Amino acid sequence: MDFFGILTMVGGLALFLYGMDAMGQGLSKLSGGRMERLLEKLTSKKIMAVLLGAGVTAVIQSSSATTVMVVGFVNSGIMKLSQAVGIIMGANIGTTVTSWLLSLTGIEGESFFLQLLKPSTFSPILAVIGVFFIMFTKDEKKKDVGLIFVGFAILMTGMDTMSGAVKPLAENKSFTSMLTMFSNPILGMVAGAVLTAVIQSSSASVGILQALCATGAVGYSTAIPIIMGQNIGTCITAIMSSIGASKNAKRAAAVHLYFNLIGTILFMVVFYAVNAVVHFSFMGWAANAAGIAVVHSLFNVAATIVLFPFSRQLERLAILTIPEKKSEEEEQAVDALRKDFGRLDERFLNKPGLAVNECQIVAVNMAKKAKKALVMAIDLITQYEEKTADKVVRLEEEIDKYEDILGTYLVKLSAKDLSQKDSRRLSIILHCIGDFERISDHAVNILEAAKEMHNKGLRFSEKAREELAIFSNAIIEILSLAVEVFESGDLDKAKEIEPLEQVVDYLNMEEKQRHISRLRQGKCTIELGFILSDISTNFERVADHCSNIALCILQVNEGVFDTHEYLNLLKADDDKFQNEYLEYSEKYTLPASTHSTSRPS
Repeated sequence: MDFFGILTMVGGLALFLYGMDAMGQGLSKLSGGRMERLLEKLTSKKIMAVLLGAGVTAVIQSSSATTVMVVGFVNSGIMKLSQAVGIIMGANIGTTVTSWLLSLTGIEGESFFLQLLKPSTFSPILAVIGVFFIMFTKDEKKKDVGLIFVGFAILMTGMDTMSGAVKPLAENKSFTSMLTMFSNPILGMVAGAVLTAVIQSSSASVGILQALCATGAVGYSTAIPIIMGQNIGTCITAIMSSIGASKNAKRAAAVHLYFNLIGTILFMVVFYAVNAVVHFSFMGWAANAAGIAVVHSLFNVAATIVLFPFSRQLERLAILTIPEKKSEEEEQAVDALRKDFGRLDERFLNKPGLAVNECQIVAVNMAKKAKKALVMAIDLITQYEEKTADKVVRLEEEIDKYEDILGTYLVKLSAKDLSQKDSRRLSIILHCIGDFERISDHAVNILEAAKEMHNKGLRFSEKAREELAIFSNAIIEILSLAVEVFESGDLDKAKEIEPLEQVVDYLNMEEKQRHISRLRQGKCTIELGFILSDISTNFERVADHCSNIALCILQVNEGVFDTHEYLNLLKADDDKFQNEYLEYSEKYTLPASTHSTSRPS
């Protein structure tokens, strides 16, 4: 092979790898993280875990990606090690789908039907459709389908280019003698493992082997050991991703290695022992793309069938390899905080749909903690307890960590190729976590006001307590609405927040006016007045943050960016705003007083 032949082969390999990556990205974006979430939720039964592992890997076209996700799930505490074993087994079966797709290049025959099945016939058609979808449609799903089609066409073009470039090697005696060397089972396994470890994809390395079959110089005696080695080499990706992870995540990577290592050793020992007696005639035949796919599938299916009953033993072997220390027993009970932060795993960044979904779960938990902190702080106003006060402070510190860690992760995620829907979700989360963090700060402010009253033995008048209870209920309702809207994305519910926020503004103003009136009548002290003013101001600001959250969700989903203009449109939209405002006004009416301000119209 001359310089230009090598250049053509390398170019074909580049197209092949890019096409595989593009097709995987398109499939991943189209699934929107749904396939990955299935892995997380439906793995209680081991046989179901195997089937899911096979199905997800067949869709995303990468067993390495599946096992890396599993390592991430185990690391975050979302998935148990026992659940991961079945998925890893299934992933090895699912990865064989690629080799079957690539085997289509070997179809021969002159009939019209067979010609249609050839990639050289349908790949250009898929490429044209894919480019049309990408360039001329605005629908996000059609663009993803277009990326899949173009990726597949590039993949097949690269495969054809590689096959064409290596065909002249059939006449090269040096090349054929080198391949004969790899018919040695040990050398063949090492070569397959090294090649796969370097390019970190068993599907790609099997594809390269299928391309080499075009020379006619690759026999099954050479191909079989290389395929066995490729199954071992693919473990390197999961092993690398487990570096720095928890012990259970390292064990998940170890299970992947042991499964392929034990399966390969068993297959090689049994196969070559039988071959020594029977002398399989096909070992001297020239391998073809379809034959490679058959061997690849048979090995992985057989290994899964044989080792599936011993999945618990594989798990124990991984635990023996990476033992637990006595001082680390507490790590077994992963608390809610660690589990939440574990969801923000760097490994998930390569699957943006899944990563956005995990961010949403973590952000919702953050929002619920902010609500819990505020409700507890409000309770402290009437019944102060040091234990409850400590919980509010601890929650506020946790929420600060949420904002810091989640915000950093979201910034990294924003640099990825996100679908339009995921981009909107990310924008909402990024904007809203700051509001929830500020709400927790206001909870601490309210706590400090309650603590001051407790330490000084101060107590509001019965009238002030009654008014504050109504004000508190309005704040708890608006925050509950904001958390619910943030979790569900319900736009109709989001529009209910602004009328209630207007009522809170009125309550804040009215409460302060009533306090001035009581102060003049000598029914209240200046010191209590300052405390009441602090509480009312914090209540009003919590409502403002709830309004910010609702407006952000509405604006992002409706594509409006001018907040002031949007608020005016919302209020003037129809009678709905005014009706809801009146309903909330009646619901949160303060008891009759000698002083009362008029409500805004």
